[in-house]
Amino acid sequence: MTTDHKPRLFARDTDIRALGEGLLACTLPREAWTHEAHLGACLCLLAERPDIDVDAEIGTIIRRFNESVGGVNDDTQGYHDSITRAYVAGVRWFLSDTDETGLTARVNAMLLSDVGRRDWPLRFYSRDLLFSVKARRGFVEPDLAPFP
Repeated sequence: MTTDHKPRLFARDTDIRALGEGLLACTLPREAWTHEAHLGACLCLLAERPDIDVDAEIGTIIRRFNESVGGVNDDTQGYHDSITRAYVAGVRWFLSDTDETGLTARVNAMLLSDVGRRDWPLRFYSRDLLFSVKARRGFVEPDLAPFP
């Protein structure tokens, strides 16, 4: 995971909603599924789609999307359960703590915060545990610190 990446910010709510809907419908182009897209879609789903139980459904949603664009979900690539669940916890925590109210403002503030960093899960997990097959295939509890 890189730590010196400057996030690409969003200009419009419609762009963020299109990520969430494209993820759900498996119509999002593979190249659009960036780190920022992952987090923007997650925030959008948590904030605007109460009909979706993100905790219960996110694994299936992302695995299905990955396969729809020719990706593989196996021991070395594709969906990573522990990283995804760490970010879901982080996005939920960010939403509970932010004063921002608009979708674009919230997503951009999150991307610029600690939660938006690509190495954020490493605050809670040792590198060896986080990048293990066990952590990729299923959720493992953090070994360094609990999520906020």
